[in-house]
Amino acid sequence: MSDGSWAGQVLLVTGTAAGIGGGVADLLVRAGATVIGVDRDADALATQAQELAGAPGVFQPTTAEVTDQDRLAVVADQVRAEHGGLDGLVCAAGIQRYGTVDGTDPATYAEVMDVNVAGAFNTCRVAIPLIRARGAGSVVLVSSAQAYASQSAVAAYTASKAALLGLMKAMAVDHSPEGIRVNAVCPGSIDTPMLRWAAELFSGGRPAADVVAEWGASHPIGRVGTVDEVAKAEEFLLSKRASFITGADLKVDGGLTAGLAAALPEAD
Repeated sequence: MSDGSWAGQVLLVTGTAAGIGGGVADLLVRAGATVIGVDRDADALATQAQELAGAPGVFQPTTAEVTDQDRLAVVADQVRAEHGGLDGLVCAAGIQRYGTVDGTDPATYAEVMDVNVAGAFNTCRVAIPLIRARGAGSVVLVSSAQAYASQSAVAAYTASKAALLGLMKAMAVDHSPEGIRVNAVCPGSIDTPMLRWAAELFSGGRPAADVVAEWGASHPIGRVGTVDEVAKAEEFLLSKRASFITGADLKVDGGLTAGLAAALPEAD
């Protein structure tokens, strides 16, 4: 774990080719870390590797599906052989699907839970022994503000993000005696490719940027967040600066879950 500089530290990040996973991988590599970047998109990983080629740290692109336990075991063996262990892990791989309980087919529900929950479980399962080999380390799971309060028609997604908080707490209890801290970040609306995709989906022909701005206005801060803002929160939880924090869920949501939708009437 780091107190600021990540030189010599080895971390694994899933979902690293875009969005929140990409943001924290970028931050860590530019701070000197070696990051094993896991994603299913080989082309995007190659582009990311090119962008980080001159950084102080090292980015190691690694193609894998977090739902593929056998492939993750191979990745873990490679990490063990090359680095001896891990200093940290960020589980950021995830997907968004829409639908109510009766409007979501079983295959879609299974897909969401398999990627968002089982994907994190599978990754932690192979990574915890690698962190244990270092004697201490930190894990950060990427949950969501929707673990606390849901939008309409996101039943499977909300269930998956709430489940991640339960997994985080169980791991924190189990692995704290080994010097392994486990926490979660819970972002609100963050300007990622996934958010832009959702904005296009619900734009009704309007510019997606207008939809994103409307979603941002629902946050007390008045805008959507940035990938860098979430990455800095993740980096803090990974670092020694958070040495007494485990089992915590850090909201990075611009105040979204702090307010109530019912506003007082305007005074005359």
